[in-house]
Amino acid sequence: MISTSGLTLRFGKRALFEDVNLKFIPGNCYGLIGANGAGKSTFLKILSGEIDSNSGEVIITPGERVAVLKQDHFEFEEFEVLNTVIMGHARLFAIMTEKDALYAKPDFSEADGMLASELEAEFAELNGWQAEAEAAELLMGLGIGKELHTKQMRELNGNEKVRVLLAQALFGNPNILLLDEPTNHLDLQSKTWLEEFLYNFTSTVIVVSHDRHFLNKVCTHIADIDFGKIQIYVGNYDFWYESSQLALRLMRDANKKKEDKIADLQKFIQRFSSNASKAKQATSRKKQLDKLTLDDIKPSSRKYPYIAFSPDREAGNNILTVKDLTVTVAGAKVVDNLSFTVNNGDKIAFVGPNDHAKTILFKALMGEIEPDSGEIIWGITTSQTYFPKDNSAYFNSTLNLVDWLRQFSKDPDESFVRGFLGRMLFSGDESQKQVNVLSGGEKVRCMLAKMMLSGANVLLLDEPTNHLDLESITALNNALISFDGIALFVSQDHQFVQTIANRIIEITPKGLVDRQMPFDEYIENENVKALLESMYN
Repeated sequence: MISTSGLTLRFGKRALFEDVNLKFIPGNCYGLIGANGAGKSTFLKILSGEIDSNSGEVIITPGERVAVLKQDHFEFEEFEVLNTVIMGHARLFAIMTEKDALYAKPDFSEADGMLASELEAEFAELNGWQAEAEAAELLMGLGIGKELHTKQMRELNGNEKVRVLLAQALFGNPNILLLDEPTNHLDLQSKTWLEEFLYNFTSTVIVVSHDRHFLNKVCTHIADIDFGKIQIYVGNYDFWYESSQLALRLMRDANKKKEDKIADLQKFIQRFSSNASKAKQATSRKKQLDKLTLDDIKPSSRKYPYIAFSPDREAGNNILTVKDLTVTVAGAKVVDNLSFTVNNGDKIAFVGPNDHAKTILFKALMGEIEPDSGEIIWGITTSQTYFPKDNSAYFNSTLNLVDWLRQFSKDPDESFVRGFLGRMLFSGDESQKQVNVLSGGEKVRCMLAKMMLSGANVLLLDEPTNHLDLESITALNNALISFDGIALFVSQDHQFVQTIANRIIEITPKGLVDRQMPFDEYIENENVKALLESMYN
């Protein structure tokens, strides 16, 4: 078990959190959430011993092993991939190294033999004979094929290194597992594998993630950093979000009788009490939920941007026709002979492992890249606005936020422009920031404000949730569900795709798989699975 006692961390006069007293129980998975800058990653670093708190302590049950997802992707450049994974169990790897050195000695003595015998016994006790097989299984589950297992880490690309480091953290069944954004750079198959692994994991997990589907799937509890405290709530992310929204409604409804508020709470608990992410935790969680009182349900201090896309006109029936589209980039054919038609009412998620192909397709649709051949025919009543995956070209400027956004507004009045900035949580002096110093999340919110001002009836969005916090992702998600127009988008966020798309187009090496159905149905459909297998093999 891992716990904290009186933990406090300050930066100058600002306290990230104060007097934190928590217990993280084996068998549970805790999703650590909080606004950007709240200290989520910092808290994990304190738990792992990487940095010290100002006061208080972290208490770990003696003999228990803590594993951490490493953030330095270049730390193991000279090591083989398989050995890098095994290094996740430091003692086991030290034994393996010492054994190899002993057996390589030309003058192997009786004392060496005694030491080797002791090492062999401890090696067997730590399940060392299965180490390579276990490491290989973890790598395969995360999409790292056998052909890479004996390569050095420096030979792998960035995405592959992230997966190896994740396998390293998972290796050897640690007692306490600390994961900071483990789903970054994972494809759907690898995410699903990781969800299943953590679902069946019997030790303690504390995870930071912006992937709501992942948090809902694996978390038994939410640890929320807010108001300078860390509060643990039973249930997954959706339960925490809905309960915080319920608390806000109850708090604002000052005239409502307490009996009515209690009735609302009971209805809410009844609706969520069976929503267990781990079957073995369902009974204990239901008991905890049944004990909730009005005082236990607390509103959040988080601010959600207001995002709403309002088309200036209806899109009509002829939206988009793509015929035999081929695009070559740097001598490589990235988009090859693609054809599809977009209809009124479509909200299409473009999926598939080749992210570059999706980005190039969107650039071609927006006229940013000239295709080698084929046609792109937009309906005459359509208007398009585009969220590019790389937005850096828009922010190479010393303009302040007001003047930057004014460029894209039909109404140049400053109060009108400031109104849109305020919706995106830029208020007061923040609107005078120069755009070239904005953070990644701030740039995304500016791009969304630009899109809102366009009045377009067709939205194209390439990975719009990158760099956003959970609050902004939720706001954008809800805006696209409500949008009365056409949306073409790419996203790795499972819940985002599932709740918005009514049609899935997967780009494969042999063409498109195009189905009018929700995402969950698409990935579970046996006919689609069989077709995809033939398209990738």
